[in-house]
Amino acid sequence: MFYRTAESVSPKHPDKLCDQISDAILDAYLAKDPNARVAAEACGGHGVVFVTGEITSTADDINIEEIVKRIAGNDVEVHTKIVKQSPEIAQGVDTGGAGDQGIMIGYATDETPEMLPKEVVISRNLNEFIYDKYPYDGKTQVTIAPDGTIDSIVASFQNVPKAELEAMVKEFIAANNLEGKLELHINPAGDWNQGGFDADTGLTGRKLIVDNYGPAVAIGGGCYSGKDPSKVDRSAAYMARRIAVDYLKKRNAHEVLVRLAYAIGYAEPLEKTVIIDGKPEEIEGYDLTPNGIIKYLDLKRPIYEETARYGHYGHAFEWDKI
Repeated sequence: MFYRTAESVSPKHPDKLCDQISDAILDAYLAKDPNARVAAEACGGHGVVFVTGEITSTADDINIEEIVKRIAGNDVEVHTKIVKQSPEIAQGVDTGGAGDQGIMIGYATDETPEMLPKEVVISRNLNEFIYDKYPYDGKTQVTIAPDGTIDSIVASFQNVPKAELEAMVKEFIAANNLEGKLELHINPAGDWNQGGFDADTGLTGRKLIVDNYGPAVAIGGGCYSGKDPSKVDRSAAYMARRIAVDYLKKRNAHEVLVRLAYAIGYAEPLEKTVIIDGKPEEIEGYDLTPNGIIKYLDLKRPIYEETARYGHYGHAFEWDKI
């Protein structure tokens, strides 16, 4: 085993604000029209939020500006540019085909109860622990040594004095019985009070590794937030995780990696591979068409804003359940 490092960012990080805006817009449409086609992107910073994308829906009374201000604050200026989904894309989706080409990765490991890599879980849990008391912009990072102990921890949080933040990190270490070198880097660039959209710009889909399984596991490419489940970058990625969890348990495996690949307009995947403790085989027993996935995981529901806060896996979502 080599050193492994993963980071987590708080929901007030500018990129995560944009992810939440995109998914909150999606939820608003799905709540009124489960068949809505939504691809909403947000870019924000320094008092302005831009929302653009393609939405085709029978719901015509969604107040996007109100959604943005609920998440980003009442003082932001909101600009929108929304058009309908391209008819050339729609013609492939309308017949049950995938909304785009792409490769989707699923992963599960017995290393943690969440079935995620240890460094991902610890960095996320630490971030949530700090954010619960200080709900501001912030980042955490954890490095695992080859022997599985903690080599180092980084924590940088807005509006938290270094001494208090260090005390919280040490409290978290003690409560979770973490052992190792435990080199701490607390607000390493100094205490800071300007964060979120006041300090930096954010963009939907710019925290893909944080949203997935950490840098030790490959990702397929596309982001999830703002996309309705006809987009296989989201729905098939969730299904890949579901399959990885299933195989991990039924084969009593240590590590499972799933690969699915699709072509736009085609319903069946071009690849459906599961690698169980290093041994590949073809996936069997699942309906892997977009419509089959949507039905199996019940994805036409307004459930997505929560996924945009602290990652899409390990939170007992439908695709995580044992």
